[in-house]
Amino acid sequence: MIRILPLVALLALAACDEASEAADKAARTTAKAAIDEILVTKFPFVPKDQITPYSDCVIDAASSKEIFELSKAAVVGVTESTTILVGNILKRPEAIQCIAQAGLKTAL
Repeated sequence: MIRILPLVALLALAACDEASEAADKAARTTAKAAIDEILVTKFPFVPKDQITPYSDCVIDAASSKEIFELSKAAVVGVTESTTILVGNILKRPEAIQCIAQAGLKTAL
């Protein structure tokens, strides 16, 4: 019985990691919908054909808490604070670098 305990704990930990990864992926996908809406409606300098790469850069530069907030906005609606959040994330060095590496046009 004692030998089985570590195996059970390992399996439980692996299942927890998989559930966490699935939740993270779902939150990112949902947040992306809100980011796309914000980029299209509030940031006219972003070319329409570059919305997806821009939103990918925002997701990559956002914290887990910010992704949760953006995911929530996709469900309850975009507010001024979520628009400001996306603008602030776009100004971060990691987002700017991501946009530059993707060869995207920027007018920040």
